[in-house]
Amino acid sequence: MSQQPKKNRVTVKIYDEEYTMRGTASPEYMRRLADYVDEKMKQIGQANSRLGINKVAVLTSVNLADELFRLRKEVRELENMLKKKSTK
Repeated sequence: MSQQPKKNRVTVKIYDEEYTMRGTASPEYMRRLADYVDEKMKQIGQANSRLGINKVAVLTSVNLADELFRLRKEVRELENMLKKKSTK
């Protein structure tokens, strides 16, 4: 029987709402994630003050997905550059 990794719990505040996060990551890491999402939501909420929390959350999700896709593309390009250099 394999032992399950320890689950940590941390209460965080995102866009003035409290959430309990649970996972195998360290509490510090989970707080950093929550702080990052909170900051992104605040930026979008301030730029679009008439939007409700649901729309702010969706726009934040789209922005974070865009950030992820761009970073993945950059990593692929860097990996390709490294492969080309190593085959020379």
